[in-house]
Amino acid sequence: MKYALIGCGRISPNHIAAAVANKLEIVAMCDINPDNIVDKKLKFDLPDTVKEYLDYREMLRKEKIDLIAIATESGKHAQIALECIEAGCNLIIEKPIALSLEDADEIIKKADEKGVKVCACHQNRFNKSIQKIREAVDKKRFGKLFYGTAHIRWCRDHEYYDRASWRGTWEQDGGALMNQCIHNIDLLRWMLGDEIEEVVGMTDRLHHDYIEAEDLGIALVKFKNGAYGIIEGTTDVYPKNLEETLYLFGEKGTVKAGGQSVNVIEEWNFSDMLDDPEEVKRQFHENPPNVYGYGHTPLYADVIDAINNDRSPYVDARAGRRALELVLGIYLSAYKGEFVKFPIAKCKTMDFEGRF
Repeated sequence: MKYALIGCGRISPNHIAAAVANKLEIVAMCDINPDNIVDKKLKFDLPDTVKEYLDYREMLRKEKIDLIAIATESGKHAQIALECIEAGCNLIIEKPIALSLEDADEIIKKADEKGVKVCACHQNRFNKSIQKIREAVDKKRFGKLFYGTAHIRWCRDHEYYDRASWRGTWEQDGGALMNQCIHNIDLLRWMLGDEIEEVVGMTDRLHHDYIEAEDLGIALVKFKNGAYGIIEGTTDVYPKNLEETLYLFGEKGTVKAGGQSVNVIEEWNFSDMLDDPEEVKRQFHENPPNVYGYGHTPLYADVIDAINNDRSPYVDARAGRRALELVLGIYLSAYKGEFVKFPIAKCKTMDFEGRF
C-alpha cells in the first residue's frame, strides 16, 4: 500500500514509525520546510526513492497514493483533507480533524461520496489500558455509569510556542483544550456514551499572555444517558507535565487510568470480581517515552485493515467530529456564559478571536 506524509514536524516521527512498522510503502513526504523532510528521512533511514515535495498539490498530481497522513498545523487539516479526498486518497488526519464543524461535516460528506476511509488520529483509544476499560464498558461491568472525569495537567512553556508561531492561535490551533486535551476529551465522551445533552464551561488565559487562546479550561458535561462528565485541562503546570488521567465511576465499578497518556491502570474495582485488580494493574502498566504513547502503530494497522476490508476505521471522521464538537461547545459556553445545548451545527475556533 502506497503511503505519503504531509507535515514533517513534531508529531511526524510517530507516523513514520507506524508506517514502517505496518510495512507501508512510503513513496512521498511533503513539508514547506525541506529540512524537516531531510531530517526525518535520515532519522528513519528511508531510501532515496522517497520523493520530497514542498507543495502537497504537486504531490497529489504526480503520485498515486493509497493512504495519506496529514500532520500539519491544525488550521490546514481541512483544506488539505478535502483535496486529498477529491484525489481519491484514504486519510489519517491528526487531531483535531478540523477547526470548524462545517469543515468536519464537509470532510465526512466528501469521503462518503468518494468512498474513501478517513481516520481521526485519536491514537490513545488504542492504548492497552483504554482497550481494557472500553471492554468493561461494553460488557456493562460498571452497571449504570454515574460520571467520569478527564484531567490533563501539563506544562507548555514559552519555548514550545516560540518553536511554531501557529501554536495557540485561533486560526491555526486553539488553546489547551483543542491541542493538548482533546485526546482525553475524546476518551471521556466515548466512554460515557457519546450523546451529549448540554455543556457548561469556563476558559481563561492565566499565564500565557503571548498566545491568543486559553491555557485553562474547566467544563461540566451532561450526557443523554444521565451520566455526567467533568473536564479539567491546563498547560499551566509547573515545572513539567504532571499527569493525564481518566476516571470512570459506576454503580458496580470504579476505574482510574493515569500515567503520561492514560497508559497505566491505577485503580480497577468491580463488584463482579471477574479479575484480580492487582494483576490488572500489573498487566496494564505501559510507560511510553513521551505523551504520544504507543497508539499510532495499532491505529495505522486498523486503517489498513479498514481499507482492505471496506469498513469504517475504529476511529472514523465522525468520531473526530464528536471530539471537536465537545471542545467547541466548551469554548462557546465560556464565551456566552451559559449552558450550550447539543448537537451543535455550526461553530469554529475563529468565532472566539479576541476572546482574551
